[in-house]
Amino acid sequence: MERVKVQRTGIKDKERIYEILKREGFSVYEWYDPPGTYYPTHTHPNREVRWVIEGEVVIGAEGKEIVLKEGDRIELEPQTPHWAKTEKGVRYICGSK
Repeated sequence: MERVKVQRTGIKDKERIYEILKREGFSVYEWYDPPGTYYPTHTHPNREVRWVIEGEVVIGAEGKEIVLKEGDRIELEPQTPHWAKTEKGVRYICGSK
């Protein structure tokens, strides 16, 4: 099973993203990390989505560094170890289920 799935959707419209994620069964909220934010390796108990609407973030998972830019979506299976950092700052829509 693929534990990390990345999609380069090109979709940056907040309302449209909310609609898509809610239709997929996610609880949805918006989050912002200022420049210099770093989250050390951690996991989540649920399936998680981060969909970038502004800025850029690097996610480290499964031995890879994944750069997410505006319109990109990442989905992580529960208990997938990962870390995140942003040098520029990032605003994203989060989904959890």
